[in-house]
Amino acid sequence: MARMATTQRVVISATGAWFFGFLIFFPILWMVLASFKTELEAFAIPPSFLFFHWTTENYATVQERSDYLHHAMNSVIIAGGSTLIALLIAIPAAWSMAFAPTKRTKDILLWMLSTKMMPPVGVLVPIYLIYKTFGLLDSRIGLVFILCLGNLPIVIWMLFTYFKEIPRDILEAARMDGATIGRELVYVLTPMAIPGLASTLLLNLILAWNEAFWTLNLSTSNAAPLTTFIASYSSPEGLFWAKLSAASTLAIAPILVLGWFSQKQLVRGLTFGAVK
Repeated sequence: MARMATTQRVVISATGAWFFGFLIFFPILWMVLASFKTELEAFAIPPSFLFFHWTTENYATVQERSDYLHHAMNSVIIAGGSTLIALLIAIPAAWSMAFAPTKRTKDILLWMLSTKMMPPVGVLVPIYLIYKTFGLLDSRIGLVFILCLGNLPIVIWMLFTYFKEIPRDILEAARMDGATIGRELVYVLTPMAIPGLASTLLLNLILAWNEAFWTLNLSTSNAAPLTTFIASYSSPEGLFWAKLSAASTLAIAPILVLGWFSQKQLVRGLTFGAVK
């Protein structure tokens, strides 16, 4: 009876997990299917799920109308650059807070986290004026800088929780062997925190890739990433759902593939440390 009850519980849990997983993934699936429909079929009521006239016309139109590779390259540079700079700043900052805390460490951590509670539109005007003054509007450097600052609190918090799980005895042993702070960070701490670093890097990369508010307001053409590429298919004349779906599918395809192949590392990193 115990085995039957356990098997039944596993079946119910697996069924529930697949159901909610499909429920979460369904909007993406619907978007991909809509990208292969004509505009009339995309608006059709009742909608057709699989039995419709499949066409790649929307993808051809998107390629003719927009330079997809230009926007994709901007997204790679902006997301990758902001992520790498954030990690270079966050690793020593999290190390100092985890292994050399002061009385104000908790206050600083809470203050950094509180900055994420403020709506970005609240600082849009001063940021826009600063960028205009220094010539950073519609530039990759400007977007890298603002996305790095925006995600830096999350990166520091995640790395801080991972570093707190590392035993101090290992670091003390390295210091007794003559390791400097730099060698301790590079050769001792970083290899032990690879799962946490990998999950933090992937999460920050996804957040930077999907950032729409700052990219739409601080870029127009030269530094416009894929979020701007998607928004260009929303016009005063109306929404072209099929073409918009095709553009959205092209925009999420790289990060979706990356997330699929790195999901084990991401889950493993997120289940370690105090983040869980």
